[in-house]
Amino acid sequence: MPLAPDKSGQYTCRHDAVEAEYGVMVENYGIEVPEQLPAEHSFAYGEHERHVVDFWRAKDEAGAAPLLFFVHGGAWRTGDKSLDTGYWKQIWFPQRGFALASANYRLVPDATVEQQAEDTANALAAVLGKARDLGIDTQSVLLAGHSAGAHLVTLLGTDESWLRAAGLSFANITGVIGIDGACYDVAMQIANVMPDWSGAFIDAFGEEPGRQRRLSPNCHATAPNAPAFLLLHMPERPDSGIVQANALADALRASGSSARVTRVEAQGATAHHELNQLLGKPGHGTTEAVSTWLDELFTDRGEPQ
Repeated sequence: MPLAPDKSGQYTCRHDAVEAEYGVMVENYGIEVPEQLPAEHSFAYGEHERHVVDFWRAKDEAGAAPLLFFVHGGAWRTGDKSLDTGYWKQIWFPQRGFALASANYRLVPDATVEQQAEDTANALAAVLGKARDLGIDTQSVLLAGHSAGAHLVTLLGTDESWLRAAGLSFANITGVIGIDGACYDVAMQIANVMPDWSGAFIDAFGEEPGRQRRLSPNCHATAPNAPAFLLLHMPERPDSGIVQANALADALRASGSSARVTRVEAQGATAHHELNQLLGKPGHGTTEAVSTWLDELFTDRGEPQ
């Protein structure tokens, strides 16, 4: 989610910029946007107004279905499950036999990144706590996130303490998908970020090196970890995001997890959002990369292809 400093120097969300960029994608690239499907269920997982999860059931599944649990982006300061879930995921994942959940979490500066990780784990636990009613296989869970959400899900996929605090473990997690993520290595991100963005990252992670390391998935990638990771990135980033993704994948593989880094072709200034918004659109690079990975991941499990 684009941020821009206002007159006070604080960073604010530019929802209008996101909508404008998405409009450009539609106009220039002939993208057909399906009607956004309302959630089949929405429920609270805590007391804060942002402690809410949306849920869509898997289609035509006779038994318990795998779950794709999605975490939105927004530079830890903004974003929303309804906007950032996109327009295709609600169609594509249920058609493939996956239940889909999308959660909001508290935002900086009213909450810390640590509390966001806690919210994410608690939201997942709340969904799995309703597994019987929702038709979910609690041992087949994929975490997925975009941008800041990619950071949060990879943090949960490498530092089990967040899951354990919510009554879960890596045994619940089948795989993790990071879509054009940031801050896999917080210190490297801040050192290489564009000047206009440095304030946003410091607001989120502070300047204390120990805290930055604790919140860096790359610093937790020694075993144990979730068993499988897919890290997607756009062709070029003006920061160190691609370097961080490759370093994380190398560390994960060295620790015994499978990890794949995939470049997805996308268009210009909209690329960061396109990778997320168009996941599920037939023929798009993000859809094809995720589809191939899912086919391989679930081949031996006899589950959705």
